[in-house]
Amino acid sequence: MTTNLKICLASLALLVTTPAVAALNIFACTPEWGALSKEIGGDKATVYNATNALQDPHRVEARPSLIARARSADLVVCTGAQLEIGWLPLVLTQAGNAKIQLGQAGYFEVARTVTMLEVPASIDRAQGDVHPGGNPHLHLDPRNIAKAAGALTERMAQLDPAAAEFYRARGKAFLARWTEAIARWEKEAAPLKGLPIVVYHKNMSYLIAWLGMREVGSLEPKPGLPPTASHLSALLAQLQRDPARAIVLAAYNDPRGGDWLAEHAKIPVVILPFTVGGNEKANDLFGLFDDSIARLLAVKK
Repeated sequence: MTTNLKICLASLALLVTTPAVAALNIFACTPEWGALSKEIGGDKATVYNATNALQDPHRVEARPSLIARARSADLVVCTGAQLEIGWLPLVLTQAGNAKIQLGQAGYFEVARTVTMLEVPASIDRAQGDVHPGGNPHLHLDPRNIAKAAGALTERMAQLDPAAAEFYRARGKAFLARWTEAIARWEKEAAPLKGLPIVVYHKNMSYLIAWLGMREVGSLEPKPGLPPTASHLSALLAQLQRDPARAIVLAAYNDPRGGDWLAEHAKIPVVILPFTVGGNEKANDLFGLFDDSIARLLAVKK
């Protein structure tokens, strides 16, 4: 065997056995966008989640580890609508990474791809923690995830043109499976239409609107303010006039106010995963909605 042939065979073996090197380094602000990025990016994307499902997404610290991750990112994928206003601007500034600054291709805000709910006509701090651009907890309507997936696919293709068709093929396959899942979820969840529930925070609004449920009260006296004894007592009196079937919390919410109200109003607390990783069944985007709908349907039985 000639030396040149040996070199060619060795090179071929290296190509076959060497795993694909990720082309995009993605910094996702929350687990749902990390999961979506991985669905589209596959082995061509390395995805880092800046937060986990048991963290309140409003209250995140701009830790040095986040800054270090952002420094090497090609793409930042976040909700926007000021959900990350308390920490992301500092992370982006301190990272010094020109590619991922606002207005650059490496900065992707999901809120810009969907129609926002609860956009206030005016802003007054006396209203509590109200977001000027609308309610940012938009991922709990799976139709918003579909819209985000299409736009994110094209952004990834733009940033990594050599693998553009790879991303588009994966994005198309994901959307096909997702569209089928939405139809199934809507059929399964039909009994939830009109279900009256109490929430902790205005973080279930998109889920409520999608499934046609009815919010009859909130454990927070105002958005962002924790439950108080006086507010819980007033809410209990309200439920005697307009009963709820359940108190719905996110996995990261403090359960104490919900537990008190559940005991006195004689209704169950339902803890939803809220995002990917919120419990062992919500291990991807599909599991997130499968589990959430199953937990809500259990109230109807």
